[in-house]
Amino acid sequence: MAKMRMFLRESSVGREPLAVAMSSVRLGERVVQIGVNDARVVRAIGEKVGLTGLSTIVVPNESAAARVRSALGEGLTVADIRIVPLDHLPFDQAVYDAVIVHNAEGLMTALEPAVRDRTVQEWLRVLRPGGRVIVLDPGSPTGLRALLGARGSHGSHDTLHRLQASGFTAVRVLGDRQGYRFIEGLKSSR
Repeated sequence: MAKMRMFLRESSVGREPLAVAMSSVRLGERVVQIGVNDARVVRAIGEKVGLTGLSTIVVPNESAAARVRSALGEGLTVADIRIVPLDHLPFDQAVYDAVIVHNAEGLMTALEPAVRDRTVQEWLRVLRPGGRVIVLDPGSPTGLRALLGARGSHGSHDTLHRLQASGFTAVRVLGDRQGYRFIEGLKSSR
């Protein structure tokens, strides 16, 4: 039981994974999630917006969509799963309150540099003024990987640079815990 507390955080609705808490998603928000690392986290974030919010999940291929569908099961009917190119999101401008990017498995590094730039521009485009992006990058190794001397990913520097270069403001690393590096950027309200 003590080990379980390390992975879960107390909240007003019970225990939730740290990645969900760090997303800072609230009831009623419009959220688009890009990619999937842990489908249970995708589901939990979708559940947080509730029936009054909007949860859209964008994945690049059918196998990722199947992982999400499996985790959603019958319980989450408010999620909309879209299989589309990540650099051409099929949404109007300024629709979402938050963009959550599941990048711990290298979703962005698998893309060509020009496609990465267009993808980050799409995040900015679909966010409302004052909206935020949270990128779940690979963090410092934990557990057995840390004991065996595995190195952390250097992708977070690239993420910070790309967010800033694309026009996000207040770009910063929120923390590095449980294998994730949480990076936030805001869309200017002007």
